[in-house]
Amino acid sequence: MVILVRGDHDLMASRPMPTMPIKEVGAVVGDLARYGVPALKVFAGGDRRDAHGSRGATADSIMANAIREAKSANPAVTVMTETCLCSYTDSGECHIARKDGQPDLAATLEAMAAQAVAQADAGADIVGPAAMLAGSVRIRRALDETGHHNVAVMPHLIFDSRLYEGYRKTMDAVPTSGDRRPFQIDPRSPMAAVDSALAFISEGARMLLLEPALFCANVLIMLKRTCDVQLSPFSVSGEYLRLTGFGDDLRLMLELFTFLKRSASGQIITYAAADMARILA
Repeated sequence: MVILVRGDHDLMASRPMPTMPIKEVGAVVGDLARYGVPALKVFAGGDRRDAHGSRGATADSIMANAIREAKSANPAVTVMTETCLCSYTDSGECHIARKDGQPDLAATLEAMAAQAVAQADAGADIVGPAAMLAGSVRIRRALDETGHHNVAVMPHLIFDSRLYEGYRKTMDAVPTSGDRRPFQIDPRSPMAAVDSALAFISEGARMLLLEPALFCANVLIMLKRTCDVQLSPFSVSGEYLRLTGFGDDLRLMLELFTFLKRSASGQIITYAAADMARILA
């Protein structure tokens, strides 16, 4: 199940995707347990932003508090996170910029590693580097150095798409440079996705999230034939909005998930998990 968590003062604004305050996370986790949904993926908005996304690495961020709330409600729930800067930088970008405006890769990786450690400190089970940067699985080293040997790293393998617009507008993560994230994969280049996946695996990843789910079937099949890691397609905000109409009609989503299971996916990550579990129970 995917949830978008915002600070209370942000919830009054009209947004494309449903969001919740931290205090409601526990109730959601309770519902998931009743329907047998074992995992929760948390995206959290930054309540304070700067050029370095520093708020994301603090112990009292919205993300850290949401993780603690989930674990308090059900210690057995698997909490997955997004580990990225776009909800914490004042530019909405996934990276820190140098003075010349170009991405500072070293500084970005350091900031993502600090964010991952803060999430692990709060109780996260799986952290999810989502900037599509080479070397981002080096977060593993930061986790190990701080004693979080059992926290897994699940890089996001991301195709460039307009299907992320609902999420970006909801979480104030629209990049100032335009729609295109600089490191995301051209959807016309499936082999580039395979190469990126294999690079993440060579850096130590043992699980991968692939998004958007609609674009991933052929890549799922190719990766299933070439590597032995957990592959989890993520049905993103645009798919949720277009295929379900805010959860009112799940028939198309069920067809998509049947297709994904047929295409070798393991678990499927979706905003509609609770609604689908109620139907299938």
